Amino acid sequence: MGLELEKVINEAISAFEAENGIKNFWEPPLLAALNADHPLIPRLKQAVSPDHLLPGDLLPGAKSVVIFFIPLADRIAASNIEGEAASDEWALSYVLTNSLLGFIGDEVEKVLTRYGFQAAKVKATHNFDKETLMSSWSHRHLAWIAGLGTFGLNNMLITVKGCCGRLGSLVTDADCGILGIPMASGPPKERCLNKINGSCGLCRKKCPVGSYGEDDKFDRQKCYEACLKNAELHKSIGIADVCGKCLVGLPCSKDMPYYT
Repeated sequence: MGLELEKVINEAISAFEAENGIKNFWEPPLLAALNADHPLIPRLKQAVSPDHLLPGDLLPGAKSVVIFFIPLADRIAASNIEGEAASDEWALSYVLTNSLLGFIGDEVEKVLTRYGFQAAKVKATHNFDKETLMSSWSHRHLAWIAGLGTFGLNNMLITVKGCCGRLGSLVTDADCGILGIPMASGPPKERCLNKINGSCGLCRKKCPVGSYGEDDKFDRQKCYEACLKNAELHKSIGIADVCGKCLVGLPCSKDMPYYT
């Protein structure tokens, strides 16, 4: 029957909500698993960063990578549509989801340990070089390899539940076959409407600081500066270096777009 990690993660979300006296911030998660020796993983050193870690760097003897996507509730996404600054609800959800992803990792690790396995966890965010703004472990790219979605023009992953959500992952020496979650079948078909037929591109237009130039080149530094402004605006609730304007009010925000 496997370890039923989906049940473990759902129970972790419920426990976190109860501990913090909150509800209706998140929807049920999506999960997938990869063999640690998947041939596409080493290519992330070219696609993401030369410093991108491999599963074995995090955990010697690693056999699997577990990836999970936690969709944000509709009201959280809707709250961030208007204005140039991140909404209070969006900023709070960012801070809370960072804590939630850490909590989920801890709970999954407890279960794996109970069955005699090890796990290595990676922070949900802030695991990037502050100069290059490139990550040493890309949850998004691993999720793409695992088949959870494809990249939109906003560089976010479009899952069957849209792109408004957060990703987490961990490495374990448990074999994929006993984890009780779907094995990767390879990246899915393209889901970005603009990449399919040029019919959208709304995410680029919604950027309040013009991070996307006419040549569609993404200016990471400009985007990060906007995030830091929001962090200052919302500093009373924690580290909220987030924006999210290019994720909301889109055909792919909360669903997988349909096209003809």
